[in-house]
Amino acid sequence: MEKDRIQEKDYRYKIANREALIGIGLVVFNFIWWFAFAYRLGSKDPSEYSYVFGLPSWFFYSCVLGIVVMAVLVFIVVKLFFKDVPFEDEELEDK
Repeated sequence: MEKDRIQEKDYRYKIANREALIGIGLVVFNFIWWFAFAYRLGSKDPSEYSYVFGLPSWFFYSCVLGIVVMAVLVFIVVKLFFKDVPFEDEELEDK
């Protein structure tokens, strides 16, 4: 019960929960990106594959380009939506 009251007062829990949901959203987006390219382009007969930089297009778009897209997205999200919060308990500093 005491823990619930502390979480209600502490603004950091709200920030942490929001950032965790953003992180989950990024993971879901990454999985959808990977799955869509890997299984939509990779489900053809291998003789019909097209190639990008010597790699099958399904692999290039799902794995290689996917990492680049996710790195850029994570950078943007961290810069725009994440906040710096102190780890120290403010109540202990006041005493």
